[in-house]
Amino acid sequence: MPLSVNREVFITCAVTGSGGTQDRSPHVPRSPKEIADSAIEAAKAGAAIVHCHVRDPETGAPSRDPALYREVTARIREAETDVVLNLTAGMGGDMVFGSTEAPLPLNDKGTDMIGAAERVVHVAECRPEICTLDCGTMNFAEADYVMTNTPGMLRAMGAMMTEMGVKPEIEAFDTGHLWFAKQLVEEGILAGPALVQLCMGIPWGAPNDLNTFMAMVNNVPADWHWSAFSLGRDQMPYVAAAVLAGGNVRVGLEDNLFLDKGVLATNAQLVDRAAGIIERMGARVIGPDAVREKLGLTKRAPQ
Repeated sequence: MPLSVNREVFITCAVTGSGGTQDRSPHVPRSPKEIADSAIEAAKAGAAIVHCHVRDPETGAPSRDPALYREVTARIREAETDVVLNLTAGMGGDMVFGSTEAPLPLNDKGTDMIGAAERVVHVAECRPEICTLDCGTMNFAEADYVMTNTPGMLRAMGAMMTEMGVKPEIEAFDTGHLWFAKQLVEEGILAGPALVQLCMGIPWGAPNDLNTFMAMVNNVPADWHWSAFSLGRDQMPYVAAAVLAGGNVRVGLEDNLFLDKGVLATNAQLVDRAAGIIERMGARVIGPDAVREKLGLTKRAPQ
């Protein structure tokens, strides 16, 4: 199989995520100001796209409060450093079952199931250039937690994103997610060429061995744009793997807290490390304007 190295690579920085990492590193941003500042520093280090969740400023717990998203996006837009905004729309599809002998009723702690319109209300208000669409349902590592995105929900959310003029970034955690993403484009719910993020090594989705990775890559239509990432110590090896396979890269504190063994990272440091890998492979890191042209993005003012 010949190499298909991507020579013009964009970096996405996943700034904070929604996992329980806020107490494991002081660098995981919590408040809107901290998230925006970290995103801007990542952009200065070479990230063309910043992928943002929000957190409760006091506890660091994940949140979907539209007011927090409005503050984050306003702060990033007011900065002198340009960057493409990518907001998550993954919140509100969390189902935690009861015990194995009594799975119903659902466990209130951790369950957060809301309608399609409410899941994208912050997207409608903030109008980022990109928002994520988790393209399927998956068992996660946490006991009886299921990330829940039914075909009906995805069709409804995807149609709303398309109507808003916000480009969905399809997050694919397994090959079946890519299959359904292609169905959404075929049905005209999402416009092609689509944008895909291959999420590798997240238990219990696609493992991050290279055979599975290439199976995912080979299922992405040739005219689509894609990035890939993996977790923890495999974050930087996946920078190289994605570029070698013809894709783009994602790094950031959502997926990995460490720069080196025992050395906690900042988002800017992770982006800088990734940019160095890319450039040493003979590729070029491209900026936000080039990404907008490549992906057909339009900067919009918030509503």
